[in-house]
Amino acid sequence: MSLLIVGLILFLGMHSVRIVAEPWRRAMIARLGEGAWKGAYSLLSAAGLALIVFGYGQARLEPVALWDPPVAMRHLASLLTLVAFLLLAAAYVPGNQIKSRLHHPMVLGVKTWALAHLLANGTLADLLLFGGFLLWAVADFRAARLRDRADGTVYLAGHAGRTAAAVLIGGALWALFAFWAHAALFGVRPFG
Repeated sequence: MSLLIVGLILFLGMHSVRIVAEPWRRAMIARLGEGAWKGAYSLLSAAGLALIVFGYGQARLEPVALWDPPVAMRHLASLLTLVAFLLLAAAYVPGNQIKSRLHHPMVLGVKTWALAHLLANGTLADLLLFGGFLLWAVADFRAARLRDRADGTVYLAGHAGRTAAAVLIGGALWALFAFWAHAALFGVRPFG
């Protein structure tokens, strides 16, 4: 469990610098250069992610049950995960209406993904992993919206065709993940 916790601190800590220390972040970028900052950020984030994956896998070998979610939560989690994939796709398809309206769909997708997994899983490792990501996403979304207001960020209106593309891509990725990749990567079949 300790590797999971260290990984979460490292990964979410790196991803929280803009939330809690934006002036320090800007000073470090100015001092080190953007490339060096991104390189260090990426290396530390990758190390944190590796620790999360390994630590969570180890914690699943000896689960500490906290609650027993009803079966209905798995169905709700599947629906919420579909929404999370649609939001994730909307973050990368330029000019879509979802991003135009919500502004930060990736963070909202992480929030939805984490909530879905908290509803469907009831171990201590699940609470740490998905609860940690949920708390981070709530804080990050708030910080991003405050930055948008402070910077006067304007999001251009999206186009229906690009929105449809985001929905199709997100839906296809969700289906691929739900029916194949989740079991292949994590040994858990969401629909099995």
